[in-house]
Amino acid sequence: MNRKKKKKAQSRKMTFIYLGLMLAFIVELLFYTYCRVQSTQVSVDISNERARHTELVSLRDSLRVELARLKSPKRIAKIAGQQFGLVMPDSNQIIVLE
Repeated sequence: MNRKKKKKAQSRKMTFIYLGLMLAFIVELLFYTYCRVQSTQVSVDISNERARHTELVSLRDSLRVELARLKSPKRIAKIAGQQFGLVMPDSNQIIVLE
């Protein structure tokens, strides 16, 4: 009878060790899966941000070109003449302040 108890206790001990190892394996597997999913998500996020960066750089460049066009002295003189009726002053209309 004593032998049966020892065998049963040893069997129970082996069962707990087996369950512990299985639990550790499952936890490790879940952690690995979580890390891979996060890595993939970060890769997708980086790719999206690179595309957004490229788009924003392109927009910035086009806005710089448009700003340069809008600041053009010829354009400003044309608008001043057409919309406001302004003309360049004659030499006798200019007063030099010293």
